[in-house]
Amino acid sequence: MSERHTSRKPLKVSEPEMRPEYDFSGAVRGKYYRRYLESSNVVVIEPDVHSKFKNSAAVNDALRTLMRAAGKRRGLTKRPTRTRAKAARAGGRER
Repeated sequence: MSERHTSRKPLKVSEPEMRPEYDFSGAVRGKYYRRYLESSNVVVIEPDVHSKFKNSAAVNDALRTLMRAAGKRRGLTKRPTRTRAKAARAGGRER
């Protein structure tokens, strides 16, 4: 390996590690950490699904189409408004 391709010269003991214009004395560690976590929305998709879409815009378009197709139907994760127990207690009464 030639001298030209070697790593940078090591810092002298008397040289500071940071430039004087970099002043972090008033910095707060993790100031925006919680805000970042609340706003980030990362979803990991399986490789077989990933292969069907060019980019994130294509995934978003497909999901929006699916949401429109679902319309106002109740989602799979929502519970019915009337449970089986309530229906059984009602004894099949109709309003």
